[in-house]
Amino acid sequence: MDFNPIIIGIAGGTGSGKSTLAENIEKDFKNNITMISHDYYYKSNSKLPFEERAKLNYDHPDAFETDLLIKHLKQLKKGEIIQRPSYSFEKHLREEQTYPVYPKKVILVEGILLFENKTLRDMMDIKIFVDADADIRFIRRLSRDIQERGRTLESVIEQYCTTVKPMHEQFVEPSKKHADIIVPKGGYNQVALNMIVEKIRSII
Repeated sequence: MDFNPIIIGIAGGTGSGKSTLAENIEKDFKNNITMISHDYYYKSNSKLPFEERAKLNYDHPDAFETDLLIKHLKQLKKGEIIQRPSYSFEKHLREEQTYPVYPKKVILVEGILLFENKTLRDMMDIKIFVDADADIRFIRRLSRDIQERGRTLESVIEQYCTTVKPMHEQFVEPSKKHADIIVPKGGYNQVALNMIVEKIRSII
């Protein structure tokens, strides 16, 4: 018999506030929720030298091993424990260590391209798209990549202009039409957060 948790997907552009919203939702449910990021499932590309890995397009659907995420979500729905991958943004490399993820009543999945993949989005009971102005998203990404991921100002700007912005326009923004809920003003929208939390509570 399936464990049958509800799966909630949170998508949106880079720096939109997806992780912030997901973390705020997680606080309300504590032991009844588990969170997975699509970013954990970046392909390794370990055969390429660092310089070449740094130049890859990480905002295209092909950059992710989405089939593995789908497989893991199916296992969690059956009540099985999975070993999720981990990824180093500093090295542009999937790490050898994996982490156990236990099935809970609510599975929260967040990532920029969650709704681009039909199989993945069809598994979700609630689809949330976090919206924010492009300039705010860029500033947040700039700050995060320099402070947390060891990037230079020049590298962040170049990546944003060459891949992040074009891929957002091609894949991320169009996927908004698949959302059940669109949250404006990023992850700090308290009214939207309260509504989402109450909706989840009514389901479980």
